[in-house]
Amino acid sequence: MIVFSVIILILYTGLIGRLFLGFTKVKSFKAEKTSKHTGFSIVIPFRNEAEHLPELLQSISELNYTENQFEILLVNDGSEDASEVIVTHFIKNQPQLQITLLQNKRVSNSPKKDAIGLAISKSKFNWILTTDADCVLPKTWLATFNSFIDKYKTCQFIVAPITYFTTTKFLNIFQWFDVMSLQGATLGGFGIKKPFLCNGANLGYTKEAFYNVNGFAENDTIASGDDIFLLEKISTKYPESIRYLKSTEAVIYTHAQPTLPDLISQRIRWASKTKAYKNNFSKITGLLVLSMNALLICVFIFMCFSDFPLHYFVNICAIKIIIDYLLIYKSASFFNQKSGLKWYGIVAVLYPVFCTYVAVASLFSSYTWKDRRFSK
Repeated sequence: MIVFSVIILILYTGLIGRLFLGFTKVKSFKAEKTSKHTGFSIVIPFRNEAEHLPELLQSISELNYTENQFEILLVNDGSEDASEVIVTHFIKNQPQLQITLLQNKRVSNSPKKDAIGLAISKSKFNWILTTDADCVLPKTWLATFNSFIDKYKTCQFIVAPITYFTTTKFLNIFQWFDVMSLQGATLGGFGIKKPFLCNGANLGYTKEAFYNVNGFAENDTIASGDDIFLLEKISTKYPESIRYLKSTEAVIYTHAQPTLPDLISQRIRWASKTKAYKNNFSKITGLLVLSMNALLICVFIFMCFSDFPLHYFVNICAIKIIIDYLLIYKSASFFNQKSGLKWYGIVAVLYPVFCTYVAVASLFSSYTWKDRRFSK
């Protein structure tokens, strides 16, 4: 058991250390004024988002970009609340904006992919930007993407940063640490030239690239994954066209899950798609992260019920906590959200249990997403 533990620890430490170094290699981007104005089609599926839509729509109205150079395609995915009324009212009060309200057409097991695919088929611009209905967009969002595209003219797929709104609720803080870890790994992957993560809440790609890889085909039996599966396909076909937009001017804020059952259901949904990943680095990373967290639980049990040395357990925990903290600190510094780091000790203790539970549950459990039940 000790030898196995040391091997896992060495591999995990090497992985996180490599991602940490990769993070530092991705250069920060500062938008510059340019005479070019890229046209953007902003795609936003929504279902039962009456609580969050007003905030999102307000941020759309404040975007600092030429109004005839972007359009918003809002796709109603069978909302049962006042979402459509809110959107319709917004459209009437913002005649200067190009806004289209579409009704989703279910053709697969993935309503979100159906919604995005429908919107892309109706879009007028080549660059597609996707976000979620519970997000808030920065005023500089489109201008920053435009400047980035002007500088890196061959890029066809752009991953951009997201973070949570922070509150004093511990559940929110717990999720914030998780997203800091994921954003750190995302950036780190780009830095070592092995991009394997992205988030559909802040994503851009060309319509040409989308259709050239046959869109979401082959992955539309899986409810989620509109982001990572597309990253895998485009990076395989156009490996030099994938870039990360490391800019605080492009950060999108979103809301954490309000309850623990909601959080667990979301994470089970995320974990359920991993079996379909084709990126070997992504598979190895996921396996190592799960193995490291499960190892801590196993070692703790062995220590309690056998003669497993206490100092081995303490050393393993200490090394993991330190190496994880380095990557999370990098992310928190970039997002200017370091105040939450004071909770790291508590979260570090709880996270292995949460991570292991979600991984096991994803093998057997169905999950709920947007008030719909999806089975395994």
